[in-house]
Amino acid sequence: MEASILDLRRRMADVLRALDRNESVTILYRGRKKAVLVPAGAPAGERRSVTSLAGFGMWKDHEASKDVAEYVRRLRRSRVDGL
Repeated sequence: MEASILDLRRRMADVLRALDRNESVTILYRGRKKAVLVPAGAPAGERRSVTSLAGFGMWKDHEASKDVAEYVRRLRRSRVDGL
């Protein structure tokens, strides 16, 4: 099934019924394919793994990942604390 953004807003019940029938739903934005909704119970071959995404694990070797709590504390402190 193909659905535009407007279809998602106005006919979400139809989209959900298609997912219940184990159909994939292609989301179109201005006539171009933007995303594919796959039913949650779909076989693993149809679903993409998070680890296959380009951004997954890009911070694993970063210095901040060694002590996350300290990194967040440094981000949240005010600028005048260091003066």
